[in-house]
Amino acid sequence: MGLKIVVLAAGQGTRMKSSLPKVLHPLAGKPMLAHVIDAARALSPTSIIVVCGHQKQAIQQAFANQALEFVEQVPQQGTADAVLKALPKINTNEKVLILYGDVPLISTETLNQLVEKTKDGLGIITLTMGNPFGLGRIVRDNNGNVLKVVEQKDATEQEQKICEINTGIYLVPGHLLHKWVPQIQNKNKQNEFYLTDIVEMAAKEGINIFTLAPLHIEDILGVNDQAQLAQVERAYQYKMANALMAKGVTLADPGRLDVRGKLDVQSEVFIDINAIFEGQVTLKKGCHIGPNCILKNATLGENVTVLANCYLEDVTIDDNATVGPFARLRPGTKLGQSVRVGNFVEIKNATIGNHSKINHLSYVGDATIGNDVNIGAGTITCNYDGANKHHTIIEDEVFIGSDTQLIAPIRVGKGATIGAGSTVNKDVPENQLTLTHQLNQRSKKWARPKKSTTPNNKQENP
Repeated sequence: MGLKIVVLAAGQGTRMKSSLPKVLHPLAGKPMLAHVIDAARALSPTSIIVVCGHQKQAIQQAFANQALEFVEQVPQQGTADAVLKALPKINTNEKVLILYGDVPLISTETLNQLVEKTKDGLGIITLTMGNPFGLGRIVRDNNGNVLKVVEQKDATEQEQKICEINTGIYLVPGHLLHKWVPQIQNKNKQNEFYLTDIVEMAAKEGINIFTLAPLHIEDILGVNDQAQLAQVERAYQYKMANALMAKGVTLADPGRLDVRGKLDVQSEVFIDINAIFEGQVTLKKGCHIGPNCILKNATLGENVTVLANCYLEDVTIDDNATVGPFARLRPGTKLGQSVRVGNFVEIKNATIGNHSKINHLSYVGDATIGNDVNIGAGTITCNYDGANKHHTIIEDEVFIGSDTQLIAPIRVGKGATIGAGSTVNKDVPENQLTLTHQLNQRSKKWARPKKSTTPNNKQENP
């Protein structure tokens, strides 16, 4: 018997006070509905049906690249009416799992348990709460058998004292849905067609009713307004934080972490406060991420240090490199081993060779930089001529003085030195000094100064 999943996502979400459909509001970097679909897809269903209503086109467009079936519920007249719209796509020999687009943290593990427990009949996820006000109650007889679900507004005073609540997540045989749903009426204070009525129908027909508590309370948290969305966001992030710490990651504050994608980590990683990880991020052993950093689609090798307030996007960094503080690495950046990128440095679409340094206030774009290169403060690769981008090549062991402009396309030969304040628009020969602000720009006799071996780098008196 195949499994079909129906996700109810037609609500307007007026309490969100937003023009964006409720189920498209972002949670951990992707729409709430996407979390539900991911959990559902992990069950390997025959298909997933999404019932839309408010802004159907926006929802379909957001998931245009996914294999989903969409049906429309207009007007929205309750959960049973939503399922009724999906019935033509449901076979009688299938099991049907009912989920909700605004209950985004439902876990595959909980759903698997529901499927395993419900061998036949009707399966329901329920939860006993200390304060169930506003939620539908599970009514049982003296033997503990489920009799029905009653909504808060329709409950008697005695029924309102019940603490076991209905989550609305059901597993139902398809043939029973086809039988029951068309019979449901809207004789209630909301004048809506409640899917919860199938519980009483099952009880009256002697159908087995199985109940299961969720593995985690966040599994059944619903979102109706911005405050609840923030609550669910924090629940998700605490879950991510606990998973990271279980892998040996040290978090300065688990409450100030945001994972908005997939974060793969190895041991002995440290993450300071307010770090944000988007897309696919990999941190290998010994990485240190400073406070207020954003990493998006980044791969960091072992013992990489990212100091405070850095933004890294679509980058690859090899072992033992250091970045920041206040550095921005844009898409296409590749740093070799032990590279040093300092404060207020921006790099875009550039490869930086091993042991090279760009320590302060520089822009390097569309460039290939060799090993052991030193780029002084204020250096700019002038890669854009107003219409096209051009490439800069800086070979190994080059020293570039401060406030230098390299007008691409240009090649700086191995071992060359460019004096501070130069504007260079021609290729630079190897192992020579280039100064654009003196008459004798190049000297074959010139030798680069060497560090003194005496204390404090002071020359001894002759």
